[in-house]
Amino acid sequence: MQEKRAENIEQLKRRLLRLSALVEENTRRSVIAFRSRDRAAAVEIIKVDAEINELEIFIEEDCVELLDRTQRSPDDTRFIVAVLKINNDLERIGDLASNVARRVLHIGQHEQVRFPQELLTLAEYTLEMVTTSIDSFVDLDMDLARRVCERDHEVDKLNRLMYSVVQERIVADPNQAEKLLNFLSISRYLERIADYATNIAEDVVYIGEGRIIRHQEHNGSQPQ
Repeated sequence: MQEKRAENIEQLKRRLLRLSALVEENTRRSVIAFRSRDRAAAVEIIKVDAEINELEIFIEEDCVELLDRTQRSPDDTRFIVAVLKINNDLERIGDLASNVARRVLHIGQHEQVRFPQELLTLAEYTLEMVTTSIDSFVDLDMDLARRVCERDHEVDKLNRLMYSVVQERIVADPNQAEKLLNFLSISRYLERIADYATNIAEDVVYIGEGRIIRHQEHNGSQPQ
């Protein structure tokens, strides 16, 4: 019975790693697609999202089945609960990467519009956070997980700055308003991706230490 339980947990982890790889790659491709205004790549990203959604459902069903069993260790229970949450966060990242790709289909029609440097930096940080959060889960590396949480503040600042950048450019050239608002949409999508990557990192700490750090460590507060 113990061997079977270990086998089931290992299978669950393999499926989550498969989902992680798909989501990470689609996020990476979405960033590359918007930088290069690659409409063909954007279409492919949207197609892959269907596979991500299907795998997310399989993993959730696996988790529910494992939680229904009475014989499991506290560590296994904590792992399964965390996987349920990470699974959902990965699926949401996949959706948001697909949303970025859809914005690319609009931006590609306006080749003359220059990307704000703030948006390019935001994309770089967000992609780094996704990759690092997944690496922290694979290796159960608490230091990597906390690094993701710390980076989230910088992404939030860049996203807020994008509102000012876009506003200034619209005032300077109102005819560009529709095109520039695509940048603002991408900024919001990337900021949300970074939030979900942070959630994953927090759940990695929960798996490794049994502690819930959301709204605590990286926000500068400690539980009373």
